[in-house]
Amino acid sequence: MNAAVITVPAFASSRDGIRHFFGTKGHADSLALEVGVPTRHPGEQGRGWLISVKQVHGTDALVVDWPLNESDQFPGEWDALVTDQPGVTVAVRTADCVPVLLHDPRKRVVAAIHAGWRGAVAGIVTKTLRLMAVRFGSMQSDLRVSIGPSAGPCCYEVDNPVLEQLRVGLPDWESVVSDHQGHKARLDLKALIRKQVEGAGVPLSSVSSVNLCTICQDQLFYSYRREGRVNGTMVSGITLLTSR
Repeated sequence: MNAAVITVPAFASSRDGIRHFFGTKGHADSLALEVGVPTRHPGEQGRGWLISVKQVHGTDALVVDWPLNESDQFPGEWDALVTDQPGVTVAVRTADCVPVLLHDPRKRVVAAIHAGWRGAVAGIVTKTLRLMAVRFGSMQSDLRVSIGPSAGPCCYEVDNPVLEQLRVGLPDWESVVSDHQGHKARLDLKALIRKQVEGAGVPLSSVSSVNLCTICQDQLFYSYRREGRVNGTMVSGITLLTSR
């Protein structure tokens, strides 16, 4: 870990043919990110692209399976991005929601997911896993998953509308909440996502987490819940390297 980005060696490294990062405040402030428009980024001998799109707390995924050029734009709305193109960094923006990175080392496919409670309960992560299987032939047993910094169960209190959605969408919903009192409880988003990916067939040994709370760690992260508005977002992403 450094002051700008957090990486997870247990998830993957350049030896595995990828580069990944979970960003902090300092990293986000240094990026010239234009939503919906691929931008050049350092590295990859000038061939690299960085893609971030408009996020709407849904479950749709953008698949980028062609070499990008200067005219490509992405004006739609997606909360997951998937690519098999070397040199393309797929990135998501968060400020309490969970950034989730996926890597299929066998088929050479990566994905970045923005999962708030709505997207998580609606199954955006497992839907993206299925999409990778259909489009690229990925097998769940081959996949690696890394769950980034987000609002933690220490601070993330939710009310009855959220709990009702959990009850409908997750049979053992009580296992991902704590301090349940009346119409309120504390939600563990990371635990919810771990349960979903394990249930989808990803080995638990292939799932890693950065157990930092964006609400607690005010020096490192922006937090919509803590600040009451969007003062900024962290950027997290993953890239297939052009060589391995």
